[in-house]
Amino acid sequence: MSDKFFFKGRKTPKPKHESYGYNTKRVAKIGTDVNPLLLTVPNEARSAEITQLLAEHQLVGNITIDATVEENIVDLMGVLNKPQTTRFEKLPNRNEPCPCGSDKKFKKCCG
Repeated sequence: MSDKFFFKGRKTPKPKHESYGYNTKRVAKIGTDVNPLLLTVPNEARSAEITQLLAEHQLVGNITIDATVEENIVDLMGVLNKPQTTRFEKLPNRNEPCPCGSDKKFKKCCG
């Protein structure tokens, strides 16, 4: 006989909080004390520029000066040049006045 008539309780155990809801394994934001930016620059002058840029944007970074390695500030540029969300202006409803200033309803003028 099947156990659906005699089984008391759940067939599958209820999942723990890690599998849904609050994210317990979130990575710290890059550029903070917990997760600093790792930057490599070729000379001391460039290091001063990058330090000023970090201070200006209130970021934390570990700068390594090494003339034999190519400059690596990709993470910094990624944080500074974050893409902006595209927003569109809302069109007026049919019975609202037209935004072109004709004093007609939108549906009779531009709609």
